[in-house]
Amino acid sequence: MLVHPQFDPIAIHLGPLAVRWYGLMYLIGFALFILLGRYRIKQNPQGAFTISMLDDMLFYGVLGVILGGRLGHVVFYQFGYYLQHPLEIFAVWQGGMSFHGGFLGVISAMALLARKYKLPWLAVTDFIAPLVPLGLGAGRIGNFINAELWGRPTDVSWGMVFPDVDSLARHPSQIYEFALEGLAFFALMWIYSAKPRPVGAVSGMFLIGYGVFRSVAEFFREPEDGFMGVLTLGISMGQWLSLPMIAAGLIMIAWANRTQATLYKPDKPEAPHQRTGPVATGKRTRHRR
Repeated sequence: MLVHPQFDPIAIHLGPLAVRWYGLMYLIGFALFILLGRYRIKQNPQGAFTISMLDDMLFYGVLGVILGGRLGHVVFYQFGYYLQHPLEIFAVWQGGMSFHGGFLGVISAMALLARKYKLPWLAVTDFIAPLVPLGLGAGRIGNFINAELWGRPTDVSWGMVFPDVDSLARHPSQIYEFALEGLAFFALMWIYSAKPRPVGAVSGMFLIGYGVFRSVAEFFREPEDGFMGVLTLGISMGQWLSLPMIAAGLIMIAWANRTQATLYKPDKPEAPHQRTGPVATGKRTRHRR
């Protein structure tokens, strides 16, 4: 049996400023997004995406992750608590971010970015999908350091006691989620997106992959309260929220393969402030919307 090390949640002090491990994990996730994005752009220099667009994706994505993730946690998991303590909604540094809320925030942000650059929305989400999993994995390490989102009681030899919770040995589910939602999910998305796919197929695989890996991890994770209860029909809140993701992903891949829309590879668009008139292009391509 193992015992959680009970890390100090504060990584370093910079004068009066305390830098927390949880925040550093988010910074690592955003840095990995940029590094992987730059690599993909260099591998396809004639593609539609540029370094400046990648910077905009990060800015829009950070807003989507923080706003959507926090609101998702409040609404899906702890609505009653935050209804009584509304000011704590803003205490993001204490932890409490929902992937499903962050996901909704990011896809909304990417819709705005796609509109800004006049790109198909699914082409944008196809590009960013393989860049996300390692950031998710970093977030799970932050959960482990904070000793939050612990697992269900177990008698396996690697069971871990979380002293701030109780004296029971529990699954270190944060590590399971790091391995599944971070490493395994990244490998799946990177390999799947390495070959040309119809527009929307990579985004569909992202929905399926995350939904499946999250649902598996939920069997080992202690369920949280939600508006449907701790365990409704034997299914946790995380699994309830993952089911429509899996269904939507299957529909998207079937639709993408049926329409056989080619990978979006137009000439690189100019930044909006650089456009002075109609841009002359070659042969027009009609995109399904």
